[in-house]
Amino acid sequence: MLFILRIILSAITLSLSVYCFVTERFEYMPLMMLSLGAMLFVSGLHELSKNKKAIWGYFSIAVSVFVVFSTIERFINR
Repeated sequence: MLFILRIILSAITLSLSVYCFVTERFEYMPLMMLSLGAMLFVSGLHELSKNKKAIWGYFSIAVSVFVVFSTIERFINR
C-alpha cells in the first residue's frame, strides 16, 4: 500500500514540477511542495516499516514536516 501511494505521489510531484518548469508559471508550486512533503513522509514510513536503515526513515519524516510547514507558512503569508 505504501509503495503504491509513493508511486502516485511521485508522479504527481514530477508532473507538477515539469509543468512549472516548461510553462514558467509557478502558481502550482505550493501544491508541488505539498505533494513532495507527502511523498517524503510516505517514503519515510515505508523505510521504517521495512526497518531498513531507520535513520533515513526518520530523516525523511523530519524533512517532510519541514517542507509541509514551510508551504503552509507560504499559504498563510500570501
